[in-house]
Amino acid sequence: MLRIAGLDSFYGPAHILHQVSLEVGKGEVVALIGRNGAGKSTTFRSIMGLVADRRGTITLEGADIIRLPTYEIARRGLGYVPEDRRVFTDLTVEENLEVGRQPARPGLKPWTPARLFELFPNLGAMPRRPGGRMSGGEQQMLTIARTLMGNPAIVLLDEPSEGLAPKIVEEMARAIITLKREGLSILLSEQNLHFAKLIADRAYVIESGAIRYSGTMAELAADQKVQTEYLAL
Repeated sequence: MLRIAGLDSFYGPAHILHQVSLEVGKGEVVALIGRNGAGKSTTFRSIMGLVADRRGTITLEGADIIRLPTYEIARRGLGYVPEDRRVFTDLTVEENLEVGRQPARPGLKPWTPARLFELFPNLGAMPRRPGGRMSGGEQQMLTIARTLMGNPAIVLLDEPSEGLAPKIVEEMARAIITLKREGLSILLSEQNLHFAKLIADRAYVIESGAIRYSGTMAELAADQKVQTEYLAL
Protein backbone atom coordinates (compact mmCIF):
# COMPACT_ATOMS: atom_id res chain seq x y z
CA MET A 1 0.00 0.00 0.00
CA LEU A 2 2.69 2.46 1.04
CA ARG A 3 6.43 2.26 0.46
CA ILE A 4 9.06 4.84 1.46
CA ALA A 5 12.63 4.35 0.29
CA GLY A 6 15.71 6.48 0.98
CA LEU A 7 13.72 9.47 2.28
CA ASP A 8 15.72 12.53 3.28
CA SER A 9 13.91 15.61 4.61
CA PHE A 10 15.18 19.08 5.42
CA TYR A 11 13.90 22.12 7.31
CA GLY A 12 16.04 24.81 5.73
CA PRO A 13 19.67 23.79 6.25
CA ALA A 14 18.74 21.25 8.95
CA HIS A 15 18.88 17.65 7.73
CA ILE A 16 16.10 15.91 9.74
CA LEU A 17 15.41 12.53 8.09
CA HIS A 18 18.25 10.33 6.89
CA GLN A 19 17.49 7.61 4.32
CA VAL A 20 14.24 6.53 5.99
CA SER A 21 12.76 3.39 4.43
CA LEU A 22 9.60 1.56 5.51
CA GLU A 23 6.51 -0.05 4.07
CA VAL A 24 2.92 -0.86 5.02
CA GLY A 25 0.98 -3.75 3.50
CA LYS A 26 -2.72 -4.00 2.82
CA GLY A 27 -4.73 -4.38 6.04
CA GLU A 28 -1.59 -4.07 8.14
CA VAL A 29 -0.97 -1.92 11.23
CA VAL A 30 2.64 -0.73 11.40
CA ALA A 31 4.07 1.33 14.26
CA LEU A 32 6.81 3.93 13.88
CA ILE A 33 8.18 4.13 17.41
CA GLY A 34 10.60 6.61 18.91
CA ARG A 35 11.19 9.21 21.56
CA ASN A 36 10.18 12.87 21.31
CA GLY A 37 12.16 14.56 18.55
CA ALA A 38 13.18 11.29 16.90
CA GLY A 39 11.60 12.23 13.55
CA LYS A 40 8.19 10.53 13.67
CA SER A 41 6.05 13.58 12.88
CA THR A 42 8.49 14.80 10.25
CA THR A 43 8.21 11.41 8.55
CA PHE A 44 4.43 11.74 8.42
CA ARG A 45 4.55 15.35 7.26
CA SER A 46 7.02 14.35 4.55
CA ILE A 47 4.76 11.55 3.33
CA MET A 48 1.86 14.02 3.12
CA GLY A 49 3.85 16.62 1.20
CA LEU A 50 3.92 19.10 4.10
CA VAL A 51 7.73 19.28 4.10
CA ALA A 52 8.90 21.26 1.08
CA ASP A 53 12.41 19.84 0.81
CA ARG A 54 12.19 16.06 0.73
CA ARG A 55 14.06 13.60 -1.46
CA GLY A 56 13.67 9.91 -2.10
CA THR A 57 10.80 7.66 -3.15
CA ILE A 58 7.26 7.55 -1.75
CA THR A 59 4.78 5.27 -3.51
CA LEU A 60 1.09 4.78 -2.73
CA GLU A 61 -0.32 1.60 -4.25
CA GLY A 62 2.61 1.60 -6.67
CA ALA A 63 2.26 5.23 -7.83
CA ASP A 64 4.98 7.78 -7.05
CA ILE A 65 3.49 10.63 -4.95
CA ILE A 66 6.56 12.51 -3.73
CA ARG A 67 6.05 15.39 -6.17
CA LEU A 68 2.30 15.70 -5.65
CA PRO A 69 0.71 18.48 -3.60
CA THR A 70 -0.90 17.52 -0.29
CA TYR A 71 -4.50 17.79 -1.51
CA GLU A 72 -3.78 15.40 -4.39
CA ILE A 73 -2.12 12.90 -2.04
CA ALA A 74 -5.25 12.99 0.13
CA ARG A 75 -7.51 12.52 -2.89
CA ARG A 76 -5.56 9.40 -3.84
CA GLY A 77 -6.52 7.74 -0.56
CA LEU A 78 -3.93 8.70 2.04
CA GLY A 79 -5.58 9.95 5.24
CA TYR A 80 -3.68 11.91 7.88
CA VAL A 81 -4.55 12.41 11.56
CA PRO A 82 -2.11 15.03 12.90
CA GLU A 83 -0.79 15.01 16.44
CA ASP A 84 -2.47 18.34 17.30
CA ARG A 85 -5.95 17.14 16.14
CA ARG A 86 -7.07 20.42 14.51
CA VAL A 87 -10.80 19.99 14.92
CA PHE A 88 -12.99 22.92 13.84
CA THR A 89 -13.97 24.19 17.28
CA ASP A 90 -17.01 26.20 16.12
CA LEU A 91 -18.45 23.32 14.08
CA THR A 92 -20.49 20.47 15.55
CA VAL A 93 -19.41 16.85 15.45
CA GLU A 94 -21.66 16.24 12.42
CA GLU A 95 -20.33 19.33 10.65
CA ASN A 96 -16.71 18.33 11.30
CA LEU A 97 -17.46 14.95 9.71
CA GLU A 98 -18.98 16.58 6.63
CA VAL A 99 -15.80 18.61 6.13
CA GLY A 100 -13.89 15.37 5.60
CA ARG A 101 -16.30 13.69 3.19
CA GLN A 102 -14.85 12.20 -0.03
CA PRO A 103 -16.30 9.65 -2.47
CA ALA A 104 -16.13 5.95 -1.67
CA ARG A 105 -13.20 3.93 -3.02
CA PRO A 106 -13.46 0.63 -4.90
CA GLY A 107 -13.21 -2.42 -2.65
CA LEU A 108 -13.82 -0.56 0.61
CA LYS A 109 -17.14 -0.10 2.39
CA PRO A 110 -17.85 3.64 2.53
CA TRP A 111 -17.78 5.42 5.86
CA THR A 112 -20.88 7.27 7.00
CA PRO A 113 -21.64 9.18 10.21
CA ALA A 114 -23.80 6.26 11.36
CA ARG A 115 -20.92 3.78 10.96
CA LEU A 116 -18.52 6.14 12.68
CA PHE A 117 -20.89 6.60 15.62
CA GLU A 118 -20.84 2.81 16.01
CA LEU A 119 -17.04 2.88 15.96
CA PHE A 120 -16.91 5.80 18.42
CA PRO A 121 -20.06 5.69 20.60
CA ASN A 122 -18.90 8.81 22.48
CA LEU A 123 -19.35 10.82 19.29
CA GLY A 124 -22.75 9.28 18.67
CA ALA A 125 -23.91 10.67 22.00
CA MET A 126 -23.02 14.26 21.03
CA PRO A 127 -23.60 14.79 17.28
CA ARG A 128 -24.48 18.48 17.70
CA ARG A 129 -21.80 19.40 20.23
CA PRO A 130 -19.23 21.96 19.00
CA GLY A 131 -15.69 20.65 18.69
CA GLY A 132 -14.47 23.25 21.16
CA ARG A 133 -16.65 21.79 23.93
CA MET A 134 -15.17 18.30 23.79
CA SER A 135 -12.49 16.61 25.87
CA GLY A 136 -9.08 15.85 24.38
CA GLY A 137 -9.99 12.18 23.95
CA GLU A 138 -13.27 13.04 22.24
CA GLN A 139 -11.46 15.45 19.92
CA GLN A 140 -9.00 12.69 19.03
CA MET A 141 -11.89 10.38 18.15
CA LEU A 142 -13.48 13.15 16.07
CA THR A 143 -10.25 13.80 14.17
CA ILE A 144 -9.92 10.12 13.27
CA ALA A 145 -13.60 9.93 12.32
CA ARG A 146 -13.29 13.03 10.11
CA THR A 147 -10.32 11.46 8.33
CA LEU A 148 -12.27 8.24 7.78
CA MET A 149 -15.07 10.26 6.14
CA GLY A 150 -12.53 10.74 3.34
CA ASN A 151 -12.71 6.96 2.74
CA PRO A 152 -8.92 6.52 2.75
CA ALA A 153 -7.15 3.30 1.81
CA ILE A 154 -4.42 3.97 4.37
CA VAL A 155 -4.27 6.27 7.40
CA LEU A 156 -1.34 7.94 9.12
CA LEU A 157 -2.06 8.28 12.85
CA ASP A 158 0.35 10.61 14.61
CA GLU A 159 0.59 9.84 18.36
CA PRO A 160 -3.04 8.69 18.76
CA SER A 161 -2.67 7.81 22.47
CA GLU A 162 -0.73 10.88 23.62
CA GLY A 163 -2.24 12.65 26.61
CA LEU A 164 -5.32 10.44 26.79
CA ALA A 165 -6.81 8.80 29.87
CA PRO A 166 -6.25 5.02 30.11
CA LYS A 167 -9.92 4.27 29.41
CA ILE A 168 -9.84 6.37 26.22
CA VAL A 169 -6.59 4.68 25.17
CA GLU A 170 -8.35 1.31 25.45
CA GLU A 171 -11.23 2.59 23.31
CA MET A 172 -8.75 3.91 20.76
CA ALA A 173 -7.02 0.52 20.59
CA ARG A 174 -10.36 -1.22 20.08
CA ALA A 175 -11.27 1.19 17.28
CA ILE A 176 -7.94 0.68 15.48
CA ILE A 177 -8.31 -3.11 15.68
CA THR A 178 -11.80 -2.74 14.15
CA LEU A 179 -10.39 -0.61 11.33
CA LYS A 180 -7.78 -3.28 10.63
CA ARG A 181 -10.54 -5.89 10.35
CA GLU A 182 -12.25 -3.60 7.84
CA GLY A 183 -9.14 -3.93 5.65
CA LEU A 184 -7.72 -0.47 6.33
CA SER A 185 -3.95 -0.08 6.36
CA ILE A 186 -2.55 2.04 9.21
CA LEU A 187 0.82 3.59 9.93
CA LEU A 188 0.96 5.09 13.42
CA SER A 189 3.65 6.92 15.30
CA GLU A 190 3.95 6.17 18.99
CA GLN A 191 6.07 6.57 22.08
CA ASN A 192 3.83 4.24 24.08
CA LEU A 193 5.22 0.76 23.48
CA HIS A 194 2.40 -0.88 25.44
CA PHE A 195 -0.22 0.74 23.22
CA ALA A 196 1.68 -0.26 20.07
CA LYS A 197 1.87 -3.87 21.28
CA LEU A 198 -1.92 -4.00 21.51
CA ILE A 199 -2.53 -3.13 17.87
CA ALA A 200 0.55 -3.30 15.63
CA ASP A 201 1.74 -6.17 13.44
CA ARG A 202 5.21 -4.76 12.78
CA ALA A 203 7.34 -1.92 14.07
CA TYR A 204 10.12 0.39 13.00
CA VAL A 205 12.20 2.25 15.58
CA ILE A 206 13.39 5.72 14.60
CA GLU A 207 16.08 7.73 16.38
CA SER A 208 17.78 10.97 15.23
CA GLY A 209 15.86 10.81 11.96
CA ALA A 210 17.04 7.33 10.94
CA ILE A 211 15.48 3.87 11.16
CA ARG A 212 17.46 1.88 13.72
CA TYR A 213 15.37 -1.30 13.93
CA SER A 214 12.59 -3.13 12.13
CA GLY A 215 10.78 -6.34 12.97
CA THR A 216 7.54 -7.81 14.13
CA MET A 217 5.88 -6.23 17.15
CA ALA A 218 6.50 -9.42 19.11
CA GLU A 219 10.21 -9.31 18.27
CA LEU A 220 10.52 -5.70 19.41
CA ALA A 221 8.58 -6.42 22.62
CA ALA A 222 11.11 -9.15 23.45
CA ASP A 223 14.22 -7.13 22.55
CA GLN A 224 15.24 -5.35 25.74
CA LYS A 225 18.49 -4.07 24.23
CA VAL A 226 16.69 -2.11 21.50
CA GLN A 227 14.12 -0.80 23.98
CA THR A 228 16.85 0.39 26.36
CA GLU A 229 18.99 1.98 23.66
CA TYR A 230 16.30 3.76 21.63
CA LEU A 231 13.09 3.94 23.64
CA ALA A 232 14.03 4.38 27.30
CA LEU A 233 13.54 7.91 28.61
